[in-house]
Amino acid sequence: MNSSYLLSLVTFGYFFSALFYLISLVIKKSGIGRLATGILWAVLAIHTGAIILRWVESYQLGIGHAPLSNLYESLIFFAWTIALIYVWIEWKIGSKTIGVFATPFAFLAMAYASFSPNMNDRIQPLLPALQSNWLIAHVVTCFLGYAAFAVSCSVSIMFLIKKPKTRLTKEQQGLLGYFPEIAVLDDLIYQTIVIGFLLLTLGIATGSIWAHSAWGTYWSWDPKETWSLITWLVYAALLHARMMKGWHGSRIAWLSIIGFACVLFTYFGVNFLLSGLHSYGAA
Repeated sequence: MNSSYLLSLVTFGYFFSALFYLISLVIKKSGIGRLATGILWAVLAIHTGAIILRWVESYQLGIGHAPLSNLYESLIFFAWTIALIYVWIEWKIGSKTIGVFATPFAFLAMAYASFSPNMNDRIQPLLPALQSNWLIAHVVTCFLGYAAFAVSCSVSIMFLIKKPKTRLTKEQQGLLGYFPEIAVLDDLIYQTIVIGFLLLTLGIATGSIWAHSAWGTYWSWDPKETWSLITWLVYAALLHARMMKGWHGSRIAWLSIIGFACVLFTYFGVNFLLSGLHSYGAA
C-alpha cells in the first residue's frame, strides 16, 4: 500500500464526512453527526499516515525531503491543516454544524489534488531554491494560517446565514436553530482570524529568511510576496477594525470572506496567472 492509494481514500473520506454532516443538519439526527465526526477523525489519521508514508517514500527513492515542495503536496497538506483545525474547533465548542461548511474545503483541496489532469503527483528532487530547512517552517506556518482563515470563512458564511432575517419559514427557523448562537459565531470568526494572522505573520517572516538564503534578498516584490502582503494587510485591517473601531457582526464576516478570497488568489492565482520566483512553489 502506497501513499497515493491512501490519499485517494482520504479524498472520498472527506466527501462522506461532509455529506454526513449535512445530512445530520437537515434531518436533525445527532447520531449521524457523531458518525460524521468519527469518519473525520479516522480520515485525519489516515491522512497523517499518508503524509508520513510519502515522506518515507521520498527517502526510499533517494530524494529525501518533506512532502511540501509542489502544488500537489501543498494541497494535500492544506486539506490536512483544515481538517486538523476544524476538529479542534468542534471539540472546543461542541457544535457539529460548522462541519457542514468547513469540511468541504478539505474535500475540495484533496479533490483538486487527486483529479486535476494537470496535477503532478510524482515525488521529485527539490529545486535548489527549495533545499533549505526554512522551507518546512515557512510552508507549515503559512498553511496552518491559511487553514485558520478557511475555517473563519466557513464560520462567516454561517454567521451571514444565521443572522436574523424576516420571512423565514418554521422549517428554516428550526434548521438555523442548530447553528451556534450569533455571539459564539462572531467570537469564533475573530479567534480563528487572530490565530491565522499570527501564523501568516510567522510564515512571511520565515519565508523572508528562506528567500535571503535562496536568492540573497529578504524581499523582492515577487507576485507571491506581494499578494501575501496584501492578504496580511486585509486581515490586519480587519483586526484593527475589530479592536479599535469595535466592528462586529456582518462587517467582520464579509471582511473575513474577502480575506480568504485573497488567500485563494495568493495560493492559486499567482501560480497560474502571474510568473515569478514562486510560480512552482507551494506557499
